[in-house]
Amino acid sequence: MKKRQKKNGGSPMDPLRQSPSPSSSRASSPRTLPCEMLGYVGIEAVLDQLKIKAMKMGFEFNIMVVGQSGLGKSTMVNTLFKSKMWKSTMLGLGVPTPQTLQLQSVTHVIEESGVKLKLTVTDTPGFGDQINNDKCWDPILGYINEQYEQYLQEEILITRQRHIPDTRVHCCVYFVPPTGHCLRPLDIEFLQRLCRTVNVVPVIARADSLTIEEREAFRHRIQENLKTHGIEVYPQKCLDEDVNDKVLNSKIRERIPFAVVGADREHIVNGRCVLGRKTKWGIIEVENMAHCEFPLLRDLLIRSHLQDLKDITHNVHYENYRIFRLNESHVLPRGPGWVNLAPAPASVPAPAGPQATPGPPKVCRWAKDNSDEEF
Repeated sequence: MKKRQKKNGGSPMDPLRQSPSPSSSRASSPRTLPCEMLGYVGIEAVLDQLKIKAMKMGFEFNIMVVGQSGLGKSTMVNTLFKSKMWKSTMLGLGVPTPQTLQLQSVTHVIEESGVKLKLTVTDTPGFGDQINNDKCWDPILGYINEQYEQYLQEEILITRQRHIPDTRVHCCVYFVPPTGHCLRPLDIEFLQRLCRTVNVVPVIARADSLTIEEREAFRHRIQENLKTHGIEVYPQKCLDEDVNDKVLNSKIRERIPFAVVGADREHIVNGRCVLGRKTKWGIIEVENMAHCEFPLLRDLLIRSHLQDLKDITHNVHYENYRIFRLNESHVLPRGPGWVNLAPAPASVPAPAGPQATPGPPKVCRWAKDNSDEEF
């Protein structure tokens, strides 16, 4: 017995003999040291390769607009992309576009300077138009989760497509009625559920109906409502990557919700053609910051944060849904790597269970360690 203990390196109760920790069992990652290059290699050409590949494949962006009827949702989408995304079925008679009765998605391919964007816009029913608005958000949340489920079912296949079609909603623009008071209880209840599932960008619709003083006071009240009820709208403060992101996103958060005006007709002002709304008092220019904050919304959705919206959708919101579905479906019944998903209930969205209680949203932040290990 003594020889066996000596061979094993001491008694089992020896305090110096401990089981190796998980971190020590893994091979320590080598230190990254700066390397002095003796000449031109051509590493920078990788950027050109990525650009050529991206321009060949194009980009996908899915946006949803939510709000009451008559707040200018369809007009705002047409103004954002300077195209007729939503057209009336009776253009010859001059009849305006009918109010939406059910969720409708329209997909267009927009090309600008050789860059193709496959844009899908989902219009929602007149939110809050009914007398009884109990659970009127269920069709919207159900649609968002349905897109996550479709992507998940494609992702877990043994033989997957080379490019999985991405129909997940990357951004939801929520139109707040210009009441000038504060958020309605219906808005608060819906936003508490919506912000846990998708990136939400609230806007003050038809801001030309408010004076500048009323608009600023209304904005501050909405910001207080969002803070009081723990509603995290995009860009989320906890997801800022570095100092530059914090500075830029802090300026955006100060201006949210944006006071916007939509218009898809052009007018001549001082010899130049502008998008705007013509009134008895003059023309409200959509792209003039002195008139409204539409340029801030356009820059956020298209020019500065479009890819970030897609990244957060995939790495945070979809990841939360995927974890929830895998945890409830008794994963790996036949060995490592085998996933057996139970079908998601059709009537109730899958992640609605743990999110039923209102409260501050719990955002799952992806670990940076995993991204570092891939290289």
